[in-house]
Amino acid sequence: MDFRYLGNSGLKISEITYGNWLTHGSQVENDIASQCVSAALDAGISTFDTDVYANTKAESVLGEALKGERRESVEIFTKVYWPTGPAGKNDVGLSRKHLMESINGSLTRLQTDYVDLYQAHRFDTETPLEETMQAFADIVRQGKALYIGVSEWTAEQLRAGVELARQMNFQLISSQPQYSMLWRVIEDEVVPTCRELGVSQIVWSPVAQGVLTGKYVPGQAPPQGSRATDEKGGADMIKRFMRDDVLSRVQALKPLADESGLTMAQLAIAWVLQNDNVAAALVGASRPEQVAENVKAAGVTLSPEVLAGIDKVLGDVVVRDPAMTLKSAPRQRPC
Repeated sequence: MDFRYLGNSGLKISEITYGNWLTHGSQVENDIASQCVSAALDAGISTFDTDVYANTKAESVLGEALKGERRESVEIFTKVYWPTGPAGKNDVGLSRKHLMESINGSLTRLQTDYVDLYQAHRFDTETPLEETMQAFADIVRQGKALYIGVSEWTAEQLRAGVELARQMNFQLISSQPQYSMLWRVIEDEVVPTCRELGVSQIVWSPVAQGVLTGKYVPGQAPPQGSRATDEKGGADMIKRFMRDDVLSRVQALKPLADESGLTMAQLAIAWVLQNDNVAAALVGASRPEQVAENVKAAGVTLSPEVLAGIDKVLGDVVVRDPAMTLKSAPRQRPC
């Protein structure tokens, strides 16, 4: 496993970071989830990213799975924004009330005294940014989080957040956007801004919800048990890529993966790690064997010819519009 600094900080994280999100506490039994976490540790992954997925169950599963590990040897990341509990009027967003209550709940579920990174999972249009950043500053000073990050913020929002963090004497060091060969909306605005500000990307869905593994074939029904057949949320997330023109281009990537000595999934993960602003690729798993395969993308350098070949094969099916970050964001709190 290779390790990279997260933003302009001294914190090193594993460039393959294990994410327990939709699957843990929702789609995968707890014992299998724990086996996946153990497989990640065995493979050299030290960084684990979670959230209040499955109405906080994902955090509980991760906390139980990491119990007994030396706390200083792992990096635990979680997030705040989406609804928790009964989804009452203050159970969502980035208000001071929700942040202070959420960090305490997260620490209890994760069975730890602090998280290494606490992330604003979306931008809250209903809370003054100054209120949010002051609450984050207090959480850092209380020792409940070491660093602060965000997820799916625009370049403009990031710039404002970093400036306030500096004024309040704490570090905002990371951005967690969706990023893959097929979804490159961060490249034109978010990545250049983050390079300037000393912020790294921790990217989610590097295999485009499984599409870039090549298991979805144009003209054929999705395999049973795959994300595209999951009505609990997976199918909705993946549908933007489930077009025959996209799937046909993805199938044409296989010779490039073979040339690189990689599986299709490993090629996709290695591709996002070629971006020097990416600190880590978030990878989940529903089976321990998937973890062992995914980590083989660590430390891989793709040749310029392979990178150019990927661009040529995918062509105009790649989504690049930077406006998609704001377009995909909630206009108001989802309660």
